[in-house]
Amino acid sequence: MKTSLKIGPSLSALVLSLAGCSAAGTSQGAPHLSATQCADLTAIRNGAPPTRGQNLSQLAALRAAGYDPSIRFDPHYPEDLHAAQRQVDLWYQAECQPARAE
Repeated sequence: MKTSLKIGPSLSALVLSLAGCSAAGTSQGAPHLSATQCADLTAIRNGAPPTRGQNLSQLAALRAAGYDPSIRFDPHYPEDLHAAQRQVDLWYQAECQPARAE
């Protein structure tokens, strides 16, 4: 009986935490990439030598897509990196078309 009393508060905290995480997500219509990220990704894709700022911009986009480079000994590397890159590619195609034309 005492074990179930300890689980109750922990479970409540977990539920509230997960609800906060889902509420904090971006809405469907909100852009995932900033104008700067679009410009930086366009420059990198066009073969320009990447600057430190462009590399950081690309890394920020990958992190927004779910990639976490800080995990040591990641058993899902490089699959998780490739999945994040595919997500960034989809965002780029959907959100950065005007930047590509410039």
